[in-house]
Parts: sequence; structure tokens; C-alpha cells
Amino acid sequence: MAGKTIKLPADRPMDAMERLYVREAVRGLKVTGAKWLKNILAPKDPNPDVLERMGPSEVTTVEYPEERGMPDRRYRGLHRLTYREDGRPRCVACFMCSTACPAHCITIEAGEYPDDPIEKFPVRFEIDELKCIVCGLCVEACPKDAIRMDTGKFMHPVLDRGAANYTREQLLEESRPFGPTVPEGSGTEVSREHLRFLLARGEEEPGPEGEGERIGPDPRR
Repeated sequence: MAGKTIKLPADRPMDAMERLYVREAVRGLKVTGAKWLKNILAPKDPNPDVLERMGPSEVTTVEYPEERGMPDRRYRGLHRLTYREDGRPRCVACFMCSTACPAHCITIEAGEYPDDPIEKFPVRFEIDELKCIVCGLCVEACPKDAIRMDTGKFMHPVLDRGAANYTREQLLEESRPFGPTVPEGSGTEVSREHLRFLLARGEEEPGPEGEGERIGPDPRR
């Protein structure tokens, strides 16, 4: 199919009106004003996918924070520490996540339970979200599935750099909507909070053969 031929104006000297730029300025304001009125008065498509927005209004930007786009299914959200049925953190302060972290944004101080001289727990567990590069290596390195990045949340805006250091209590609080994790050795590959997470996003639980995208602890660990 032949393309449309655009006929350019002849190369000629400008007349007096063109030299004053009044007429051209009015023409430009007319085009800009028409677009502005159309985008202001016409309804905008509420589709969260910006690239799929259609409708009278030509505005396709996301007016954050009033509007928030849908994160990708593989998006690594804000960190959270999982906890057990008894309310204790699943973290055993093995320092695997802080060792694997390339940004060195995880700080851990270990302590011992008075009734268990073998198992440790994090007295202090902090993540500097401003240093975090969202690589997910801490999640992969954890042998206890104690840290996850499946909240789907962005880091909250802060006015003080110190407020970006998420403490152990804050990270555990991020897991409260999900509930405690299933204890190890129960034979359940996908924990209950991940089932709720999948249902909230309209996804199905992975099958026994591992069909679909896995969200949760790696059963190979």
C-alpha cells in the first residue's frame, strides 16, 4: 500500500504577518488549547495498564500517588520477615542473607533463646531500603524461608534517611496480613500466606508438577 504523500510548502520568503509571528502564535495556541480542553474535560480511561488506555482523553500517564499502576507479576516488593505459629521469627540469624547481599544493606545481631541454647534468633534485623538494589539474593540465600519480597508494596516515601531502615518489628508486621508460615516438614510446598497471596492476585496454586510460575519457597531447598 502506497504511503500518503505530504506536500510541503514552497520555499519562499516570509511575509509581514509571518515575520511578526502573531498569526503563527495564535495558530499554535489554538492547537494547544484544543488538546488541553480535550484532556481536561474528556473522561480518562481508568485502565491501570497505561499502554492499553483508550478513550477520548489522550492522557495516559499515571497520576501518582492518586493512581498506581499494577506491578508486574515478577515484581519484588518490600521485604518482610515471616514468623511461626508461636509468633517467633523464622529467622535463625545465620547471616546467609547479609552475606549474599551485594549492597550490604542488611544488619543482623544474633541472640540465643533461654530455653534453647542451640537455635539463635535475630536480636536486631535491619534493612536499609535506600541501599537495597532489589536483587532478591537474600530471599534465595535464606535456608529457612524467613525473608521474602512478595508483598507487592513499594518502599514508603520518607523525609529522613533513618526512617528507611526497616527494623525487625516493621518487617514482621508486613507479614501480619499473610499469617504465620507453615512449619518445616509439614509436606506443604506452598504456605498459607502464599495461597492467600495467589488468591488475592487471581492466580492459581502451582500444580504438583510445578506448572505455572512458582511464587513461594523453593521446594528444592
